[in-house]
Amino acid sequence: MSVRNQRSSYGALPYTPLLPWQVRERRFKLVGLGRRGLEPDHVYAFIDRVAVDLAAVYAALAASRREAACAKVALRRQQSDRGGRGSEA
Repeated sequence: MSVRNQRSSYGALPYTPLLPWQVRERRFKLVGLGRRGLEPDHVYAFIDRVAVDLAAVYAALAASRREAACAKVALRRQQSDRGGRGSEA
């Protein structure tokens, strides 16, 4: 089962992918003095990098979908052109 199709035991909605702005705006609670934790500047630098990469993936996906749509239109046009000419090939 993919992550996208998983449901929690509480019947929550299916997994929805994160958008770049959601990654960029995510903030984490700081740990108290004397406790272990991560360096906030390093965490946020990584989050910014992930958001940039995620934005690039979404842009590539959109371009791929546009290209596929154009290919479908061209294929339909070609099929209709061939269908109207009879048995010529």
